[in-house]
Amino acid sequence: MERRRDAVVTVTDPADFPKAFAEAWHSRDGHRIGALLAEDADFVNVTGLWWRNRAAISKAHDYALKSFFRETTLKPGVTTTRQLGPEHAIVHCRFTLSGQKAPDGEAAGTRQTILTFVLHRTENGWQAVAAQNTDVVPGKETHVNTGSLTAVDYRDT
Repeated sequence: MERRRDAVVTVTDPADFPKAFAEAWHSRDGHRIGALLAEDADFVNVTGLWWRNRAAISKAHDYALKSFFRETTLKPGVTTTRQLGPEHAIVHCRFTLSGQKAPDGEAAGTRQTILTFVLHRTENGWQAVAAQNTDVVPGKETHVNTGSLTAVDYRDT
């Protein structure tokens, strides 16, 4: 990765994308996250909110990073990269998120997520055309809607 004068990170290797995402996260500027994505990118968050362009992705992240995520740390962990030819790649990364505030203002527990990035190479480096964030719920297989979503494991029954 290299940093340009305008403070936008140019990602020169797909495997570096999670680190660039975490650095943008820690800037607390949603537009830095948006700059990592294509103008017409899609981003699906852990609850299924689906933002369909860079402006919407930037706005949503900017709000979150200045409110309930303002004191968070996002740490990349295990990462896999699969090249789909010279111009495209898929990157999965397990992240650990700590420091989130609960709606009552109290500290929330640490979460783990897996972010999937679908990348394409541009003249300015690698950008995401799609991203999806999935919460990791240890020991559970799926969710069941019984009035509210509950993570369950059918092997326990």
